[in-house]
Amino acid sequence: MLTTTIHVDLPQNAYQVAIAPGAIAQLGQHLTPLQLSPRLLLVSDENVFPHYGEVAVASLQAAGFAVATHIFPAGEPHKTLASIQQLYDTAHTHRLERRSTLLALGGGVVGDMTGFAAATWLRGVNFVQVPTTLLAMVDAAIGGKTGVNHPQGKNLIGAFYQPRAVIIDPQMLATLPRREFRAGMAEVIKYGVIWDADLFDQLAAASQLDRYDAVSPALLQTILSRSCQAKAAVVRQDEKEAGLRAILNYGHTVGHAVESLTHYKKFVHGEAVAIGMVAAGAIAQQLEFWTAKDNARQLDLIAKAQLPTQIPDNLRVADILTALQSDKKVQAGRVRFILPTAIGSVQITAQVPTDPLARVLVACGAAA
Repeated sequence: MLTTTIHVDLPQNAYQVAIAPGAIAQLGQHLTPLQLSPRLLLVSDENVFPHYGEVAVASLQAAGFAVATHIFPAGEPHKTLASIQQLYDTAHTHRLERRSTLLALGGGVVGDMTGFAAATWLRGVNFVQVPTTLLAMVDAAIGGKTGVNHPQGKNLIGAFYQPRAVIIDPQMLATLPRREFRAGMAEVIKYGVIWDADLFDQLAAASQLDRYDAVSPALLQTILSRSCQAKAAVVRQDEKEAGLRAILNYGHTVGHAVESLTHYKKFVHGEAVAIGMVAAGAIAQQLEFWTAKDNARQLDLIAKAQLPTQIPDNLRVADILTALQSDKKVQAGRVRFILPTAIGSVQITAQVPTDPLARVLVACGAAA
């Protein structure tokens, strides 16, 4: 299958997203046109590196790179400033210079942390994303959002810092745990709801969406390319989330609150986003932003991907409302929600009254 190239056309930091089956074994060749300096630090985690670290390092070395590695413990609980400090220590040990490169080989957590380190080490070094999860391929690796979590909220510490390139190898999804594949599908469904009604229809027509080997190579290529195109189109128009880009947080408002209140241990990110999309869809229906039929279509698609739809019943509405106040999208003390108006279209609003919001949270499983 040929490489699909998507251009992220930004005024100062344009780059390409390459979707190329087998790319991990040709990683060095993909980076050669960027004319990077030889010194490179490959950052991964203890789950991904045993699968792909050796082949990635070999390809990079064959292309002339001097490669060092830094391996994080896997998982959201390690997405902290303490982990970043350890990465800085490795960067210092290997004498990374301003023209050196940090390469993220992993999912969204690895990409977010590596990008933040790249943005801040020596006030900015080269950064390359090689995402290994569906969620990272369609969302986290594109657009330049980097960061770590604060104890009081997700991604409260970070920077906008664009990569030099994003290299996506769909074949790496073959080793992705089924739960993580489903979690990534939540972000794909998100793009269908907020931007691309045709993508939504193609997902709705698929027989299964819950595992890699149930999705045809052609549909997977469509999922990756259409999702990346949607993300690139939004980022081109609003690189630093002054307005439109906030729609990419559909499902994330309640989702982030659920993640934070469950200490990032009960749900992986995409699962929390799915719960958040269910809540957002229900709020939109209550406020008559969209129809019951469209809301039901979203629920059906989330169910097809076998994603969770309920807030844990040990989370209290009052605690969720408090957590929402820590959301990055809060302006003048008001929580901004991204709510659907039709399949393929959403709007941003801070006009969500507390009473219907509380009713939806209870209907989604939260304790009153």
